[in-house]
Amino acid sequence: MLSPTLQDALNEQMKNEFFSAYLYMAMSGYFESEDLPGFASWMRIQALEEMTHGEKFFHFISDAAGRTDFRGFDAPRNDYSSPLEVLEYGLNHEKFVTERIGNLMDIAKEENNHAAQIMLQWFVTEQVEEEASFSLIIRQLQRVEGDGRGLLMLDQELGQRTFVPPAAG
Repeated sequence: MLSPTLQDALNEQMKNEFFSAYLYMAMSGYFESEDLPGFASWMRIQALEEMTHGEKFFHFISDAAGRTDFRGFDAPRNDYSSPLEVLEYGLNHEKFVTERIGNLMDIAKEENNHAAQIMLQWFVTEQVEEEASFSLIIRQLQRVEGDGRGLLMLDQELGQRTFVPPAAG
């Protein structure tokens, strides 16, 4: 059973996860317009991951006899000055999500909700990976410093990413 406070916070995070998918699709669109199909593909896969994250919250709330509450959100940012700006914006967004997951974990601990803590632990670990992925690409972009050949090589590498749905649980 979920308290009203925890249920509300979980629903808010479900919204944030679905917004993340929307944001990463918008970023994919930016990369498509810049003729960087590998970056675009990487972002579409990122969006798919975020959709599965939202679904994890949906199923947890439902399984815990809670009530899902779908909430609207503003349009994501669509325009950027460079691939580096896109990735830096994405990293800042992931840091926001990490903070929200930490706040959720605090509520679950305060309420002694062990099931929520176990579910949220997966997200704590996932956020470390998310921030590391964005940070690595940012460092690589900084290294190529506008060298078109380096950018195209990175684009090719990012295009190799495949979507692997997270394990159930």
